[in-house]
Amino acid sequence: MSNRIVVVYKSSTGFTKRYAEMLAEKIDCTLAVYKNATPEMLSQFDIVVFGTRAHAGRIDGLKTMKEIFHKSMARKFVLFVTGATPNEAEETIDGFWRQNFTADELAEIPHFYLQSGLCYEKMSFPDRLMMKAAAAMIKRKKSKSPEEREFEQAISSSYDISSEIYLKPLTASLANMEGNP
Repeated sequence: MSNRIVVVYKSSTGFTKRYAEMLAEKIDCTLAVYKNATPEMLSQFDIVVFGTRAHAGRIDGLKTMKEIFHKSMARKFVLFVTGATPNEAEETIDGFWRQNFTADELAEIPHFYLQSGLCYEKMSFPDRLMMKAAAAMIKRKKSKSPEEREFEQAISSSYDISSEIYLKPLTASLANMEGNP
């Protein structure tokens, strides 16, 4: 087991938790829930991997997790974000990163996007309401772009597009970090 790495996750509908568990098993490291993360706990590790969801264009819990990390003795912060956007939508994902990070943060924080899906059954009521409102807004539109038609179909029902294969860039990056203390 790597006592140098901890994977901390914040999950609402289960996708991030599943990826965090897959990652912890694959690299044999410690797994922790976001609500239990403290500077003292993180100080036991060199590398902190934070997994969370994309939520309404933001990275859920990132601000608080960065504050906890900066108060710890851990030396490296790595981020993975799960979301319903397919990995192929690179322009959308790049825009998401630019919206959430400064140029310096983009350069210094290794960050990975892992496509996952939507689970209306486990979504909070406000989130379901927000998604239904977005779906209704698109549905009423007379002339839709191909992207809007694709978005309309994507949010029409629950689905899961997550896969262990999407962890490969993250696990390779962590292996490189472990090899270079």
